[in-house]
Amino acid sequence: MQTNLRRRNMITTQEWSKEEIETALDVAFDLKRKRALEEPHSLLRDKVLAMLFFFSSTRTRASFEAGMAQLGGHAAFIESETTQIAHGDTPKEIGEILGRYYDGIAIRHCDWKVGNGYIRDVAASSRSPVLNMQCDLYHPFQVLADLMTMMEKKGDPRGRALTVSWAYAASYQKPLSVPQSLVLLMTRFGMNVKLVHPPEYRLMPDIVDQARENARRSGGAFEILDEMDAGFRNADIVYPKSWGSWLTTEDLESSASIGRKYRNWICDERRMKLAKEDAIYMHCLPADRNIEVTDGVIDGPQSVVYDEAENRLHVQKAVMALTMR
Repeated sequence: MQTNLRRRNMITTQEWSKEEIETALDVAFDLKRKRALEEPHSLLRDKVLAMLFFFSSTRTRASFEAGMAQLGGHAAFIESETTQIAHGDTPKEIGEILGRYYDGIAIRHCDWKVGNGYIRDVAASSRSPVLNMQCDLYHPFQVLADLMTMMEKKGDPRGRALTVSWAYAASYQKPLSVPQSLVLLMTRFGMNVKLVHPPEYRLMPDIVDQARENARRSGGAFEILDEMDAGFRNADIVYPKSWGSWLTTEDLESSASIGRKYRNWICDERRMKLAKEDAIYMHCLPADRNIEVTDGVIDGPQSVVYDEAENRLHVQKAVMALTMR
């Protein structure tokens, strides 16, 4: 266990060592037990977290607010369009000033080619830790919750077969942050990861290179496929979700047109039967029901999406407790 995480930023899990991530997970399991037993754990009494949103949320806002309250502190919701951020406050000013007002700054900014840079610019000027609630490139707290859920459901993740697959969704051009963070983190824990997507939906080349290197170092495996059925075969865990064709086109209408070619990329009961009999279905939510995944799968016995969503609360509390004290 590492005990020197005070004031550490969490922008991507790739910038934390494996031992540091294991520390966060260990604390998350402990805090989950305390929550279940109704044991007080006011580790951040009188601490305040600024939550700055450029992109709306349900689970993210709710879980960070609840987590800070359960840790004895307070979370302040700040919406970018209702502040002077919309009229000239720079990332440096936000870092300098909110870093003095608050004990931590959490930011959700998913604009392509903007979000991650903005978060890093704030972090460069803040004396308080900066937490990435999701950007255009990474979603660290989601994948920490995913790993925690995989450990609960499947035990030691080493050698487990994980399929991260693109799936069709009609709602909007979603960020690359979840699939990129998944392939980065799970390859560090020795999993056999299959990334499955149509050719227009590739991830960033440097992310793919890092995932391959992570797999080499951990003794896991990483491969890329372009056929959904092949990706599902013999998987222990399937994680099919939509993301945008950002590296092919940034035009939203063009992206929607590309996506319509792959309407058959849906997670349904037939595809779940290609995976192992005891395979689990995961999704970060919200999912486009009966477009991205059928009701029968997401509401079925193999789905763990609500346990997965709950674990967002516990991993976020753990990282906040470790970094904001």
